[in-house]
Amino acid sequence: MTAHTLVRESLLDAAAIVLPVRCAGCRRPDRSLCDECEAELRPVTRLDAVGEIPVWSALSYEGVARRVLLAYKDGGRVDVVRALARALRSAVAEAQRQAARGGPGAGGGAALLPVLIPSTRSAWRRRGYHPSRSVLARAHILVPPLWRALRLSRQTADQAGLNVEQRSGNRRGSFVASKRLAGRTCLIVDDIVTSGATIAEAARAIQAAGGRVAGAAAIARTPLRAGGRLQGAPSRPRGDAVCFPVS
Repeated sequence: MTAHTLVRESLLDAAAIVLPVRCAGCRRPDRSLCDECEAELRPVTRLDAVGEIPVWSALSYEGVARRVLLAYKDGGRVDVVRALARALRSAVAEAQRQAARGGPGAGGGAALLPVLIPSTRSAWRRRGYHPSRSVLARAHILVPPLWRALRLSRQTADQAGLNVEQRSGNRRGSFVASKRLAGRTCLIVDDIVTSGATIAEAARAIQAAGGRVAGAAAIARTPLRAGGRLQGAPSRPRGDAVCFPVS
């Protein structure tokens, strides 16, 4: 055990006495995230697609990652934001690297401008914060995001519990992008990718404002469903997804 690790563990032990917590991933006492669950959140960036839009994500939305994200978004467990920020940072960084190399969604080597999916008023009232914004702010990415570059033109229902068709209809026409995006190469940023309806709508709004969409980055994606693809993605075998281990 290094001196740094020893100091960190001692501080965590002291904090657990003053403010008792349980691991957000497994409910083990005295840690926000135990070592085993934190290891499960190690980013392995995967490339999928929503239509023609490449989507990089760092975690699979199942098991420990799902429990931690639910605890963060709906349980007020903001103490896990550091681990989630590490995952999002890896997805954003891989998107930028691929763009610089002329890979999927290449932006001609230009730095990709992060554009955050907005939160609904009801979600803000329920949580008191914007989950994705808090994670992105802690991710310390090289290119600062353009906050409020996307806004809701109408309030939408919670996507949870909706099927693919309902998700698409719920989001369709709901975003308006700032004219400040005109001529910029953008990277859409969200927390969890499920059907891809939110990303597709964000891309439509950005393009309508004169911006270019190089791709999207997310903390996690749901396991691919029948057909092995996200909504609107080119049909391909499940094994064809590209994965990038991240240290």
